[in-house]
Amino acid sequence: MKTTALAFVCLGIAIVARSQSNDDPLASWRSGVKISPVSPGEGRHTMHSYFNTCPESPDGRYVLFYASTAKDGHRGEVCMRDRKSGEEKVLATNINAEDAHRVACQQWVSNGKRIVFHGERDGEWCTWCVDLDTMKERVLAHGQLAGWGQPNADVIPLYSPHWKPGAHPDLDLINVVTSERQTPVTVAALKEAYPDWFQKTFADQHPSIFFPILSPDLNRVFFKMALATGDDPRSTKASARQGLLCYSIADKKFLYMNAKWGHPSWWPDSRHITEMHFTTFDSDNGKSTANPGMPTKADRAKAAAEGKKPEARVRDVSGDHPSVSPDMKLFVTDTIMTALGGERNEWGVTLTDVKGSGQIVLHKFDNSHGAQSWRVSHPHPVFSADGRRIYFNVSSGPWTQLFVAERQ
Repeated sequence: MKTTALAFVCLGIAIVARSQSNDDPLASWRSGVKISPVSPGEGRHTMHSYFNTCPESPDGRYVLFYASTAKDGHRGEVCMRDRKSGEEKVLATNINAEDAHRVACQQWVSNGKRIVFHGERDGEWCTWCVDLDTMKERVLAHGQLAGWGQPNADVIPLYSPHWKPGAHPDLDLINVVTSERQTPVTVAALKEAYPDWFQKTFADQHPSIFFPILSPDLNRVFFKMALATGDDPRSTKASARQGLLCYSIADKKFLYMNAKWGHPSWWPDSRHITEMHFTTFDSDNGKSTANPGMPTKADRAKAAAEGKKPEARVRDVSGDHPSVSPDMKLFVTDTIMTALGGERNEWGVTLTDVKGSGQIVLHKFDNSHGAQSWRVSHPHPVFSADGRRIYFNVSSGPWTQLFVAERQ
């Protein structure tokens, strides 16, 4: 009888805990979170590529990262680490990266059976694929770079170097298994779809499609445009980047256009796009909404008139690279901590309820050191596929390191 009663009490506690967790998606991240470097040790940079792709394999077994002993991080190798055993394998060497910001754009494809990366070797920029079963490396594309695909798919987008696009300024898709190609979006079609914006922005010049990112269901893609302005890829003068264009591959039509590109990423629903300052765009029509916890224009105007700061459940962020949790309940992003009362050289990783009910700073650190690249490494936090871990780069010491935050 006592055992039965105890069981019911335990069940009740579990139900209450689950209910609280459902009411507060931040609950499991508020305490007991373990934060540590993925690959401990000094003497090299270890960096994940970007907030548009997770460095953890789809099955959660491995972590993919770029390692470099060069102070600027521009020359290095792609490595894979077993999360359980700590064993590491070098998958590709002799890679010259464009910068320490996205390094080799290394990413998982084919449900974790392969990885893709790009870079420069012997003066030629290419995209390569490594089959993990055989460890064989092959060139996927000469003179083209990899945009962001999806870890469970065999297709990735390709674009020509933004500083020297050559005769092919369009967006290609390539199957990493069969090497089949298609060109779903062309600059000519874009010019026809948005003639006024194109004329105002580029006039008679010849831009190229740059930095394409496929939606999780592979049916949509967004990208920006680049106009070559210099021949040095490791310079701010390499190109001028403009616009955010969203295209339906499935329906073969443009969906919407924004004149400015921020730091966009897809929601798991393949429809919505999150942007800087907790803004979400509906890719069906480009309609934007703000996180409901943010102060409105009316709130700010009223506070300004009263000489106060507007009250809000969610504080704005700065320099942020946002992405959404797999269950679509949380935003994770990095931010300069001045927006949250910190110092200018401090960065933090924040978690925010998409319903605007709460916000926490998961981790903060001095991010003014690390790889001495012309384009520095930012934290670029991103969730694992199961939503239990968040990966981000930290540049608090001489070496930029990939960290992971794991909830219980």
